[in-house]
Amino acid sequence: MTGCNGFTGRYVTAELQTAGYEVIGLAHDADAAAPGTLKANLLDRDAVRRAVAEARAEAVVHLAAIAFVAHGAVDEIYNVNVVGTRNLLAALAEAEAKPRIVVLAGSANIYGNAEVEPITEDTTPAPANDYAVSKLAMEYMARLWMDRLPIVIARPFNYTGVGQAESFLIPKIVAHFRCAAKTIELGNIDVSRDFSDVRDVARVYAAIVDTAPAGQTLNICSGTGHSLKEVLDLMADIAGYRIQTRVNPALVRTGEVARLVG
Repeated sequence: MTGCNGFTGRYVTAELQTAGYEVIGLAHDADAAAPGTLKANLLDRDAVRRAVAEARAEAVVHLAAIAFVAHGAVDEIYNVNVVGTRNLLAALAEAEAKPRIVVLAGSANIYGNAEVEPITEDTTPAPANDYAVSKLAMEYMARLWMDRLPIVIARPFNYTGVGQAESFLIPKIVAHFRCAAKTIELGNIDVSRDFSDVRDVARVYAAIVDTAPAGQTLNICSGTGHSLKEVLDLMADIAGYRIQTRVNPALVRTGEVARLVG
């Protein structure tokens, strides 16, 4: 599993271990002494090739990515999400021991401002930011390897849980309420998202590993949209007070997706 030390990776690792799998992690900053974790930068093709050969994995779950939409370094987004994934697929295709399934984590962000709801896997992509474009490019690149590897592409919608960085929306709001802040600065507040619990998403990844539906593209979603106002109201109910929301123009994203519901 790539990205084993990340927010999602920790939950997917636990879910797979509960299901009886031995999880071998691949991490950029792995402690060399950490059991079951190999170290390799996805942009280092030779290092990735060596790690893949050592792991001899039955199943591969590729979670490592630049996952924050507002990540400032655009070159890094494309390098990690597209070139890094290509290096992994090339190493897997060349490996002596081929996996029975390769799960690639895409993103529902590729749908952009879709004109239909709910969004299905057949909805035409319309990416509205560099992160989404990088994920769609990753999907197209992966198609070049589908005749050599049993690939399935997952498109998770928004999800959250304990341990997610406070740069993401829900943890940011929770952190402000936790410290009893009187105000919070947000970007576009007229948005709605399909939020899932990261534990449910992890269970879906484990199910994909079990069933190995090679060649398919699968949305991971709850089917229910929640507006940012609903999220703020829910937090106010939990915390027992309301927070003043200020729109910071610097946080308003160009090409913001208004609704994203699968």
